[in-house]
Amino acid sequence: MNHDATATPFEHRPLAIALTGTLSLAVAMGIGRFAFTPLMPMMLHDGVLDLDSASWLASANYVGYLLGALLCAVQPSLWKRKGWPALSSSVMVRGGLSLTCVLTAAMALPVPAAWPWLRFFAGLVTSFAFVFTSSWCLGHLSRLQAPAAGGVVYAGPGVGIASSGLLAGLMVQLGWHATSGWLALALLATIMTATVWRAFGTPDAVIGSVALTDTGASASGSFTEKALLTLAYGLSGFGYIITATFLPVIARTALPDSAWPDFFWPMLGIGVALGALLASRIPSHIDQRMLLVICYLMQSAGVALSNWLPDLVGFAIGSILVGLPFTAITFFAMQVGRKLHAHAPSAIIGLLSAAFGLGQIVGPPMAAALIARAPSTAAGFSWSLDIAAISLLIGALVYYGMAKRFPATD
Repeated sequence: MNHDATATPFEHRPLAIALTGTLSLAVAMGIGRFAFTPLMPMMLHDGVLDLDSASWLASANYVGYLLGALLCAVQPSLWKRKGWPALSSSVMVRGGLSLTCVLTAAMALPVPAAWPWLRFFAGLVTSFAFVFTSSWCLGHLSRLQAPAAGGVVYAGPGVGIASSGLLAGLMVQLGWHATSGWLALALLATIMTATVWRAFGTPDAVIGSVALTDTGASASGSFTEKALLTLAYGLSGFGYIITATFLPVIARTALPDSAWPDFFWPMLGIGVALGALLASRIPSHIDQRMLLVICYLMQSAGVALSNWLPDLVGFAIGSILVGLPFTAITFFAMQVGRKLHAHAPSAIIGLLSAAFGLGQIVGPPMAAALIARAPSTAAGFSWSLDIAAISLLIGALVYYGMAKRFPATD
């Protein structure tokens, strides 16, 4: 059957497909996952949270993300074994985005006991949205022989982080409370979701024909390669999460009388978006594992710089360095994973996302534990950031070892 015969004009426009993914991931990752980061200072100021409870609230979201990623990883084989019809990518994305908007708005409810559950389910549904958006977009782009446009898709988290961060910063300057902040970000997410809603009505049959062939590989990689890739990607989740969770709070601790701490997070988001766009311009013949080495070293330097140089310059440059490789890491790692697991790309995307999620879960509670034992909050954050930077260095070494042990063949 020639699926292209039924394709709409939209399906033949790589940029339109990529921008649809951009806005979808802006909602799922930039708001559903990371809205808590710029709103945390507001919640601390309102007295509804302390740092310890904030760390566990963040981890609740990451636990949900981990569970969602695991479900995505096992879903293809489970559905096949049960003889159930395949899940519709477009339906899963629409459902994930809709629930993200609802769960974000629900955080405005003055019911602290419900917040961990709301953040948990937000992590769960944003994981679905991420995995199925990735599969939907990369499948379409591969069919159109435009895989490099995937970098535009992964600019989405940066767009969401920057827009929500700037909005949150403005609300802080205006003296808004966190309740209003959650509602404002939910409204932003709703507008973005409405913008891409129609695009995700594309028949999944178009994608289905690509699933087995879109990686251009007929054989899967070895178990060792997949294990090393999963380990290294998990280290990335741990390495960046202290900064991604606590950056505004860390900056406020170091610069208590400055207006800048609310804007380092949007700077990071801008770096995320720019990094993804730059990644899409890198020639495909370059070994992506070596590109990952460079990305991890850059992110490690960014984490360390904001720790060792806790002033305006250090935080600004550090935020950009952490942000630039963020979605580039995802883009390159997902492409490597799809090559190693060509017959079921959504499964390897889910597995990698699960490892990433596990790394994120460990980070905030570890930081809270170190803060409790350190002579000061600043010292506790400093210890946490040092550990995070080292973990990224280890991840870079793993990718370097993979490139040497398993030379590229394409």
